[in-house]
Amino acid sequence: MPKAYVFTRYGGPEAEALVEVDRPRPGPGEVLIAVRAAGVNPVDWKLRAGFRRPGAGEPVFPVVMGSEAAGVVEETGAGVTGFGAGDEVFGNTVTGGYAQYVLLPAAVTAHKPAALSFADAATLPVAAATAYDGLRQLGLPAGATVLVTGAGGGVGSAAAQIARALGLRVVGVSGEGKKDFVESLGAVHVPSGPGWGERVRAVAPDGVDGVYDLVGGDVLTEAAGLLTGGARLVTAGAPVETVEALGGARVARERTAAVLDAVADLVVRGELDPHVTRTFPLHQAGDALREVEAGHARGKIVIEVASS
Repeated sequence: MPKAYVFTRYGGPEAEALVEVDRPRPGPGEVLIAVRAAGVNPVDWKLRAGFRRPGAGEPVFPVVMGSEAAGVVEETGAGVTGFGAGDEVFGNTVTGGYAQYVLLPAAVTAHKPAALSFADAATLPVAAATAYDGLRQLGLPAGATVLVTGAGGGVGSAAAQIARALGLRVVGVSGEGKKDFVESLGAVHVPSGPGWGERVRAVAPDGVDGVYDLVGGDVLTEAAGLLTGGARLVTAGAPVETVEALGGARVARERTAAVLDAVADLVVRGELDPHVTRTFPLHQAGDALREVEAGHARGKIVIEVASS
């Protein structure tokens, strides 16, 4: 039977296990793929810990972990067009991506360009697509300055690079240990911690034209105070009521194949590097998740299923 990495109940790492599962069968509008690589994201461990997405019902345990994957099409469900067996694809998952087989919704599945590796493709549906959606929502003109908080993480590093590709000046806030990494993205690095707002003012004395927040809390509040008049604010790190009180909005996710095509094209053109820093086989999925859960990972962590 195929293998998958799951959580068997809400809790910590002790709730995780590598188990055998039935091979999924694609329903209407779904694509079944043999997984080659799966991206690892903070939301993966948060779901295991008990975080509930709005509108989500009670889970049926065990729950396969992972929100994004790349692989080769095995079967398609009723009503699916544009995909066939053998196609190399990537997308968001219906069933979790830490598995040998996974279902993808055809509407949020894209063909993988030949020049894009499976590992890089597996990182795009969550972090890069979220970064892309948020920057389009800000709608800043070329030459404007955007402040990215949490610039050293998966979404933040993608946002910095996509913003540069759009002709924006980027000021990236992160820990001192990620200074070289953030600067390699083309951003002006500002160390986080007490006094970070004043340090932003020192490099952007006229304020910033937009904020892409990935931290929330007091950081979001202070970032809002750095905006110039009429500037824009979006967050993927705070509740909607918090950001709306500051005059901003949550990132509105488009979740379409067109967005996946767009971010894949940025990678192929050399304007976006997913920065896959470590890969793990499926049987070491727990180790991969610990890297992300500890909060110290630079760029993206990937599980390479084909090598398991």
